[in-house]
Formats: sequence, C-alpha cells, structure tokens
Amino acid sequence: MSTYRDFALPRALGTRAAATPGGSARATVLRTVSARERRSHLTAPRVPTVGIDIGGTKVMAGVVDADGRILEQIKTETPDKSKSAKVVEDTITELVLDLSDRHDVHAVGIGAAGWVDADRSRVLFAPHLAWRNEPLRDSLQARLAVPVMVDNDANTAAWAEWRFGAGRGEDHLVMITLGTGIGGAILEDGQVKRGKYGVAGEFGHMQVVPGGHRCPCGNRGCWEQYSSGNALVREARELAAADSPVAYNIIERVKGSVPDITGPLITELAREGDAMCIELFQDIGQWLGVGIANLAAALDPSCFVIGGGVSAADDLLIGPAREAFRRNLTGRGYRPEARIAKAQLGPEAGMVGAADLARLVARRFRRANRRRLERYEKYERYAQAIRSGGVTGRSPRPPQEP
Repeated sequence: MSTYRDFALPRALGTRAAATPGGSARATVLRTVSARERRSHLTAPRVPTVGIDIGGTKVMAGVVDADGRILEQIKTETPDKSKSAKVVEDTITELVLDLSDRHDVHAVGIGAAGWVDADRSRVLFAPHLAWRNEPLRDSLQARLAVPVMVDNDANTAAWAEWRFGAGRGEDHLVMITLGTGIGGAILEDGQVKRGKYGVAGEFGHMQVVPGGHRCPCGNRGCWEQYSSGNALVREARELAAADSPVAYNIIERVKGSVPDITGPLITELAREGDAMCIELFQDIGQWLGVGIANLAAALDPSCFVIGGGVSAADDLLIGPAREAFRRNLTGRGYRPEARIAKAQLGPEAGMVGAADLARLVARRFRRANRRRLERYEKYERYAQAIRSGGVTGRSPRPPQEP
C-alpha cells in the first residue's frame, strides 16, 4: 500500500513528526482546511484519492482521479445497524486497503448518510448505523495512515455535480436527493454551506402539511412524506392493499404480494404507460415542485439539481415538479426562475464528491510532510558532516515541529 506513511520521518529521529499516524501534527494540518473550496480545488494535487459512500444498505468505494473519473469501484453490504461502530469502520478499512493494493492512494473522503459536525470529524447521528457522536475521521486516520475527510453524503454529491455534472458553471446551487427520504445540500460561490453546526440541508424535514403523515423523525407532515421513494411506495401499496381497480396491473405483477411493490417496479410500470403509476409520479412531482418553490423563496439559487434513486424516473417526476414550481414560486412572472436539472453522475455522485473533497486535504498534508522531509534531510546533512569531521563541538539537533 503506497500511502503518506512512506514520507513520514523515521522513528529513530525521536520527533513528534514520526509519531503514530493520525497524531497531533496530522490533526493540526487537517483542522486548517480552508472554507475557500472554490479556489482550492483548482490547485489541489492531481493525485488519485478514494471516495466512500455509506448508505443504509451498501458501502461503495472507488478510486477517483482529478477529473472525476472512477478508476476502480467496489461495493459491499452495509453491516447491520445493530452492530458496533467498529464493524462499519472495519468494512471501510478493508475496502480502502483492497483498493490500495492496486492504486497509489493519497487521501480518503467519506460521504456518510447522517449528520456530520462542522469540523467534518464526527458523525453526530446516522439513522441507519450505530453512529452517535462517532469520531470517525480520527479513528480511520489512525488505521489508514492517510488523511481522511468526512462529510454528509448529500454535500459530497452536490460537490460532485458542481465540479463534474449538472451544476457546472453555477454559482448558487441547491442539490435535492430523493431516495428513501429527502436530503439536500447548498453551494454558494463554490463553497458547501454546512451551517453553524454542520447539519444544514436537511430539507426533507421541512413541514409542508401540518398534522400530516407521521415521519420517522417524530414530526408530522414532513416534505419527505410526500415526495420521496417512501411516499411513492406507500401510496402504491395502500391502493393495492385496498384492492383498488386502478391497482390491478401492479397487483398482477407482484402476484398479490403487496410487500413486493418497490420503487423500481413502479418506475418500470410508469414507463410502460400504467395510469396509476404515472399518476403517483405526478403526485410526488407536484409536492417536489412545492418544496422547491419554498427553497427558492428562502435561498434564491440559480439551479436546483435533483438526484437520488427516485430521480431515475426522469420527466415522469421532473416534468410535474417544474410545473408545480412555476405555479407556486413567490413573485412568479416578475423574477428569474431557477433551472431544475436532473443529476448527471447517478448513484456514484456521493463517492466521486467525497474523493474530490479529500483531494483538498491531501494537498495540505503533502505540504506538511514536504516540510518535515526537508527538515529531516537538513538534519541528515548536518549529522553526516559531524561524522566526517566537518563540524565539531556540537551535537546535531533533531528537527522541530512548526
């Protein structure tokens, strides 16, 4: 495995720079990551990095180059949420080490489905995993001996779409990810807006129907209860369970087993022209447009990028969303309308974005290691001069930490 440990000073020097990977020096370097990401990515080292996307059902890992191309990708199932946090960390470590056998890995970026603190070091809460205030960054750095960056998976997906996908050239972008629920992210002037505590962009829990459907978050009427994969499947199953005449086609497809109705099946039938499935997409598309109009009133972006698994329905979903957006936009007819675009990078967006954000951390770590290496070489030259008799009366001093 070729990592930054190859550049570390030998332990024989007895300096803190040669301490266990993930020590105080490295942590100091990582805390200096600037928020000026727009300019930073232009000068980041063009080295391969690993991106990790952790969801409720799978962990996806890939080596990504500086142009956003995936050089290799591997997947595995997410360990059951009842298991300890260490089990998930073991899975991540195994994937990174596997990829490192074939690639020169310089940093690791992780997009986690959960709340990540403003320092991008701890996962405060992950609904599908046993992470509660988990110091994920430091734990993995100590095991992998390369710099690690942790962020929310919607933030990493939005970054990827801004850098390489549907959001290229946009100065104010909002990403909405439609999956089991609704996630989101905000980019302004090339910076991910994470909020004071790191948990900005949880659009799915805006209340749109007071007293509406109960949400797993504990509230009622959340946006994701009306425009998400869960909402789509729930409505279809309710019609099938009621033996509605409009649901006969889908009931026949699943041979009467209502639990077998899934989002991909509804999408497939809608594309085949099934009237009920098309209507369901129109319903959640309209709710999507209402929520986008609310976000436009609050944030006024130039572009909304719609990603996540449900977005695979294309215009079955996005067409009704655009219509509802125009009908509900505050000041409609007297203001510019934001563009609504489907994400281009598909399910790999979070992985690609995590790898690209990690590249910014790699640059700063490379600089720190270069300075340590220069001090070590200077020390070696001085020690050699003493051994050869060129310097007398003094002992060589080991290089000091900045």
